[in-house]
Amino acid sequence: MKNSALALALTILCSLIPVFSADLSEQARASGDLSFDRILNRLTEEYSEGLRMPAAPLPADLQAYQDDRFWVTVSAAGSSERTKLLEAGMDIVEIKGDKVSGTVHKDLMSGFAAKGILLAFKKPLSAHLSAHMKDFPAADAAYHNFKETTELLKALVAKNSDIASLISIGKTIEGRDIWCLRINSTAQGTKASAKPGAVYIGNHHAREHLSNEVPLLFAVWLLDNRATPEITKYIADLDIYVIPMLNPDGAEYDIKTGSYKWQRKNMRVNADKSIGVDLNRNYDSWFGGEGTSHSPATDTYCGLSAFSEPETMAIKKFVEARKNLKTLNSYHSYASAILYPYGGSRNEVPDVKDRKVFVNMAKQMGLLTGYDPEKSSDMYVATGDGCDWAYDVGKIFAFTTELEGGSFYPLATILDKAVKNNIKAAVYMLSVTDNPYKAIN
Repeated sequence: MKNSALALALTILCSLIPVFSADLSEQARASGDLSFDRILNRLTEEYSEGLRMPAAPLPADLQAYQDDRFWVTVSAAGSSERTKLLEAGMDIVEIKGDKVSGTVHKDLMSGFAAKGILLAFKKPLSAHLSAHMKDFPAADAAYHNFKETTELLKALVAKNSDIASLISIGKTIEGRDIWCLRINSTAQGTKASAKPGAVYIGNHHAREHLSNEVPLLFAVWLLDNRATPEITKYIADLDIYVIPMLNPDGAEYDIKTGSYKWQRKNMRVNADKSIGVDLNRNYDSWFGGEGTSHSPATDTYCGLSAFSEPETMAIKKFVEARKNLKTLNSYHSYASAILYPYGGSRNEVPDVKDRKVFVNMAKQMGLLTGYDPEKSSDMYVATGDGCDWAYDVGKIFAFTTELEGGSFYPLATILDKAVKNNIKAAVYMLSVTDNPYKAIN
């Protein structure tokens, strides 16, 4: 252990994280039974068959939308080569040694050949998904959809109304609220606070459903343990925000039809009738530069301009209105990594002291989760990144946590380990939020 903050976080977690078990039936909610223990056990024990979905028709305006993507594998040994693939329109999903795999729209395949990009493997995405049907059971049960996420957040606030409040930070393309749970002992709603602030954001990308569960269940855990002295102190001294589902439109679409759509983007209908903008390429941080696609059909399409999307504009307004924010964690899946700025540039963060904070915090969160700490652009360069923007605009120590799973749709049994270990890292982030520079002491 390199500092007292980490020791404190580990002490807290050893004493507070028990075995969990939950029933979120209407009766349980009505009785106020919202314990973290019960919720997590219900998900991991009752629903062990994977992330499951109900069959339902597409909205009328999307019924004509067909999946024209291919699953491909390409040789790309380093960050520069992988960045070029992104710019050619590939969405890199997996990196294994010198091979990368992901999706490419059919209209861009000829461009790959023209650029001399040789495919080691190619097949329609639908065929790739059919070969992995174990990840696509027939009926939803395990994870929280938008309605269930909203209900749980409201129930948590009702039970903890003295310290918790729920605000909508904006509306999505399809008019859904982007909910934010705030935990603060002296300020509620949008009331300003001078306390150091921490933000946890999930579900930038629709298909990354685990990235909703981790911050959502962290909020449950915090409120469930609010009487513990150490957690009481964090609640008294900090301004804590949890935005579990930034892209509810895309998340709902991904589970809507009875077979997963591998939807990454939001649900904007582009000029060419393709669907969506990649929200984590839409921030004003080297917008539209390296590692970005300007083709609307691609999964990494950056949009027409920075903050063109209501979801990213909501984050912009949220961050700019809160000068007290010190730390931020943006959850994604599934690379098992703790990434820090810059992602949109190969350059290092210029402030040496800040760079040391990023490196040390990433190492500590990596130890707690079992994930690899890494500068984001070492994986590949991707401009328009939200964490780069948050650091540059507000000097917020912002991290991307790439969760585990080996798939966008892992078995529900992954939740126990993934949630508990990421709670450890989330608590560590709280332990240094009052002064992130103590991470280097």
